Amino acid sequence: VQLQASGGGLVQAGGSLTLSCAGVGDTLSTYTIGWFRQPPGKERESVREFVGTISWSGRNTYYADSVKGRFTISKDNAKNTVYLQMNTLKPEDTGVYYCAAELTGYAGSDSEKYDYWGQGTQVTVSS
Repeated sequence: VQLQASGGGLVQAGGSLTLSCAGVGDTLSTYTIGWFRQPPGKERESVREFVGTISWSGRNTYYADSVKGRFTISKDNAKNTVYLQMNTLKPEDTGVYYCAAELTGYAGSDSEKYDYWGQGTQVTVSS
């Protein structure tokens, strides 16, 4: 599967953005989808910061403590797209956001266990 992330942009602190992760070439209904981010200045690091995941069924979601209660992941199988709704954004949420897919059912925070990655979309939150 190929993943296409979009929806990033510049927003003021306290604002909202919704990121999309579209699947191409395969249905996302069988994949766990994770969202990760890479803060500024850490572009060279191979490990990306965990944001959250949604299980292949869409019934289970998991979030990093730093975003819990502010971010929501959802899945639209008809559109073959996963969304990351981000509310009450903070400057520390700034970074390049990536979606990733995994087929074995793993839904954890280890980015190295995800096999397929989108190209990333920049989110900048100004104070």
